[in-house]
Amino acid sequence: MPLITRAQARTHRMHGVAFVSYAAPSQGSGELCAWRLEVPAGAAGAVHAITREEVFLGLEGVLELSVDGDTWRLEPGDAAVVGAGSRLNVANPGTGTGAAWVATSTGLRAVTAEGAWISPPWTH
Repeated sequence: MPLITRAQARTHRMHGVAFVSYAAPSQGSGELCAWRLEVPAGAAGAVHAITREEVFLGLEGVLELSVDGDTWRLEPGDAAVVGAGSRLNVANPGTGTGAAWVATSTGLRAVTAEGAWISPPWTH
């Protein structure tokens, strides 16, 4: 069983958001990816469609998840399941950092509203 400490986790940044990767193929996982998503106050990610299901667990602050045009508040202890093919955006309407634990299967890719494909490095 590989143990990934906070010091060993890899931080990636995109659109002003931090993705602190703990589990991915490059970190010893064969099937799953998991990271801590940290969204600064007032920030919003880019709208994108995902190729794999993702599960979000609220850790701190409040995040807004917009999925296929509907928006939900994700608070600490709340979980959301976002299906493959969904159009997703995550924003933080609060005054402090919002954080969530996110899990998915390996091979996740996303396509932006402009049609650009992304293979997130925190899932490799």
